Amino acid sequence: MGAHPANLVIRFILEMTALFAMGYWGWQQREDLVRYLLAVLVPLVAASLWGLFAVPGDASRSGRAPVAVSGPVRLVVEVAFFTFGVFTAHQAVNPVFAVVLASGIALQYAVSYDRIVWLLRTNS
Repeated sequence: MGAHPANLVIRFILEMTALFAMGYWGWQQREDLVRYLLAVLVPLVAASLWGLFAVPGDASRSGRAPVAVSGPVRLVVEVAFFTFGVFTAHQAVNPVFAVVLASGIALQYAVSYDRIVWLLRTNS
């Protein structure tokens, strides 16, 4: 189920929502021109890390891995990404939005249990 097209669309929406929250959080950190830089760089760095570390052959991604990592390491990257996304949503948007985002992420991972098992068993 982890590579089902509908699940991938939901995961993409969750990723974009987390990136939006990160950018909005960056925007709120300063009142000067640095806010523009933070609004762009915070989500850009997070998205770069998300795309950089991958497990070769992951059916829920392109299958390519710029920096090949084991499944458990990839899972840590994903958990860190989404945790930061929920944190920034809580800080910058509002707590209810953060709870909705966290619930969506938890549900998506529950539906993707087959991918989680595969990640935990995969060493690159």
